[in-house]
Amino acid sequence: MKALETVGPACAAVLLAASCATGPAEAPPIFPYAHEVSEFENGLRLVAVDSGYPNIVSLYIVVNVGSRNEVEPGRSGFAHLFEHMMFRGTEKTPPEAWQAVMEAAGASTNAYTSDDRTVYHATFSKEDLERILDIEADRFQNLKYGEEAFKTETRAVLSEYNKNFANPFRKLDEGMRAAVFKTHTYRHTTMGFIEDVENMPAMYDYGLQFFDRYYRPEYTTIIVAGDVDFEAARAMVEKHWGQWERGGYRADIPVEPPPAAAQRVELEFQAPTLPLLAVSFLGPAYDDEEIDSAVMDVISFHSFDENSALYKKLVIEEQKVDAVMPNYPDHRDPYPFSVIARIKDEADIDYVERQILETFERLKDAPVPADELEAVKSHLRYRFALDMDGTEAIARTLAHYLSLRPTPETVNKRYGLYASVTPGDIRTAARKYFVESARTVSVLTHRTDKKGNGDD
Repeated sequence: MKALETVGPACAAVLLAASCATGPAEAPPIFPYAHEVSEFENGLRLVAVDSGYPNIVSLYIVVNVGSRNEVEPGRSGFAHLFEHMMFRGTEKTPPEAWQAVMEAAGASTNAYTSDDRTVYHATFSKEDLERILDIEADRFQNLKYGEEAFKTETRAVLSEYNKNFANPFRKLDEGMRAAVFKTHTYRHTTMGFIEDVENMPAMYDYGLQFFDRYYRPEYTTIIVAGDVDFEAARAMVEKHWGQWERGGYRADIPVEPPPAAAQRVELEFQAPTLPLLAVSFLGPAYDDEEIDSAVMDVISFHSFDENSALYKKLVIEEQKVDAVMPNYPDHRDPYPFSVIARIKDEADIDYVERQILETFERLKDAPVPADELEAVKSHLRYRFALDMDGTEAIARTLAHYLSLRPTPETVNKRYGLYASVTPGDIRTAARKYFVESARTVSVLTHRTDKKGNGDD
């Protein structure tokens, strides 16, 4: 095991200060917490963070497997399924024993799956850290369940799918992805394709294979944040996780070819809903070296959030929509930059679409005023700082970034990029990405019969 990076604490009040001891002209790091990154011989990583909050520890276990990894036809949704399966226990620690340990520690526990990662987390008193690391190591290395338990969870996942897709925004997202991505696995949502979810109960053997491939140390980062001694944390992880065997599987993630032509997707929803519109352009992947994806974040807040001119016009002044919002989540691979609107009257769909497209077009020529750009940069920085309001928030934020890059320093690098964005950078990115061939317009409306009556 080797320590790859050790970073000490920054100066006092570093998050919200305008300068630090390093000099009045240098912005302080946005992520100032003392931390250490260690890599074990089996490929497992430990990121230990001293949050400055006493007595509490947050344990986040990040597995770099999500729907992105589901490359085999007919087998989408398995990353999310294993978020469920991981609570089925082991011979040493069956589910009720695992739950008893967590309850005795007063732990708050949960898990989630995204396109790029699956995360298991718990927050508890620091004296329980080793015991919880022990039982977590057991389930990550020795998960065991029977075929009937597997079928039970697959049925639960199907119910979750049906519940989620009763939400029209989910249906809009599903349709948009299917249009944008022709080959890349972002084509399906984290839940997977419905036909694959329905077929899961018959895929017990593949489930065992999926776990064996991805629940391996080289895919996994353990975050221990809070009142933590770095040396003691390393020793605990070495003791309980150090014998976990490295795997050898690597998914061949398909590369999405450049988009060839503009697309329009018309979607019908089975229940009454206001019309939804998404205007999307394929954007760049997350990066902390190249500026493009950082520029897109700045654009999303400047031109499309609740303080934007577009929002004020469509929502407040004209009241044609009751919501308009940007959607450009960080991803390991290129992903759409979308602007989504919920429109009050179906007759206004074309008008709202034109207003959104005109906003995109203006970014290519009219420079963003310097004062507005600085306000967005300040908003991004202060929003992040204010969100770091406790140990769990710090660990949760790191789980996101560490699924994209292996070190917490990616946060500081990313916010350094935000600070460097110029009006020229915005123009350049707009001309590069907001082009007709990369555009997908998705419209969702309530399905009606030929007489105009709803099918409800």
